[in-house]
Amino acid sequence: MRLLADGVLLQSALVLALIVWAFVDASLGFADSNTLSENIIGYFRWYRMSTIPLTLLCLVIFYLNGFYTFGLYYQSRYKTLVLLQAVIQSFALYGFLSYLMEVVLFPRPALVLAAIFSFAILAGARFWIKIWKETIQDEVKQTAEGYRPGRRSVLVIGGAGYIGSALLPKLLKEGYSVRVLDLMLFGEKAIADSIEHENLELIEGDFRHLETSLRALQGIDTVIHLGGIVGDPACSLDEALTIDVNLSATRMLAELARSSGATRFLFASTCSVYGACTEWLDEHSLAKPISLYGKTKLASEKILLDMASESFHTTCLRFATIYGFSGRTRFDLVVNLLTAKAKIEGKITIIGGDQWRPFVHVDDAALALALATSARVSLVSGQIFNVGRREQNHTIHEIGELVQKKVPEAKIEYQSLGGDLRNYKVNFDKIAKVLHYDPKWSLELGIEQILETIEKGKIENYQDPIYSNAEFLSTKGEKKLKKNSWESDLLEGI
Repeated sequence: MRLLADGVLLQSALVLALIVWAFVDASLGFADSNTLSENIIGYFRWYRMSTIPLTLLCLVIFYLNGFYTFGLYYQSRYKTLVLLQAVIQSFALYGFLSYLMEVVLFPRPALVLAAIFSFAILAGARFWIKIWKETIQDEVKQTAEGYRPGRRSVLVIGGAGYIGSALLPKLLKEGYSVRVLDLMLFGEKAIADSIEHENLELIEGDFRHLETSLRALQGIDTVIHLGGIVGDPACSLDEALTIDVNLSATRMLAELARSSGATRFLFASTCSVYGACTEWLDEHSLAKPISLYGKTKLASEKILLDMASESFHTTCLRFATIYGFSGRTRFDLVVNLLTAKAKIEGKITIIGGDQWRPFVHVDDAALALALATSARVSLVSGQIFNVGRREQNHTIHEIGELVQKKVPEAKIEYQSLGGDLRNYKVNFDKIAKVLHYDPKWSLELGIEQILETIEKGKIENYQDPIYSNAEFLSTKGEKKLKKNSWESDLLEGI
């Protein structure tokens, strides 16, 4: 069908080029006859000689450039350049062949015009098709079970976690129909403020379960995947389990989402994929993770970006180290941990100190996801975004000093650097420019927020395993994760 459509558009360009040149020919007296009708009759003969071979040649070259195979190269942001290149190749080759044959198959000025018109018509057609897909198609989408007309439906996998509990209020405020799929390892307290909202639906279950995921994906337009085992210590507890949850399940979810009709898939990745480097890093820098956590995230990114197409748009957000308070706050992250230790124990324990990290508040991390969800698909499809702010790149030593300024009585203690060798400074210009991302929180405000939370008694014991991914998994969560695997369920039933 697309071949036929392009063939028709090429015919239109040829006819238009001949008509325009016939007018020019008659007006300026380039031809032997200055009458328009005689010029048009003459050019019609050129058209009959050239239409079939030129059109076939163009379609073959278009095919070789990936127009009809949905290759990633053609789906990239350089699509227009690929189209221009293919048109130039086609018409230049045709002109060269006519020169070699010493036969005028088409007037050369008209051939140049035909190339220009072909590019303009083909590019214009593709542009309007793209606009239609992004706007009109949403309006005529058939109502499916769980889909609410006039409101985009979002599935948040891991929506009761650290970032998810901060994201849900933002999505609901924007009028999205939100469904959460979560194993609820930490209970419903994390999303207590949102759980009764009329536009929120909660499905308690493991996203590795095929039937559970299919039910959750029914009628969904956008998937935001926040689920997984997060952090180097937690991932190192059981490497096989980590690979299953963070990598294998991500691939399965993306394939199910695509086959279920979802058009967007947003993936929560991490700046840990950069590993150890002393240079400033952006989205084009070499990613070389040194931990299993980072490796599973980078491998998942590659899978998702390879799946990107005109109908399935994947986006990867690499979050800086997160801090701050949310429905499910963590105290296994450096800013939160050092602040709690300073306030409660009067000491700030710094391991190493010279290693660089970028930081972002959990609320600003949720903001980035909300912006990517609502952005024009052309801005985020097949893209990677670092999430954070350049000014919030700090050494761990500097973080300790910021905490001490807020808790002057606390003393800084240093320990030698252990097994965590990560060291990276990250550039965040892309997300600021493309999505107009403007984080609201500073590290100073985040530290004050944690101190206030502790002072008000909202955190009873920051050392409770529920506030640490690794501690919780090693005591309760890991057993539940293994128990909820489909393999275990099947074996228990035999």
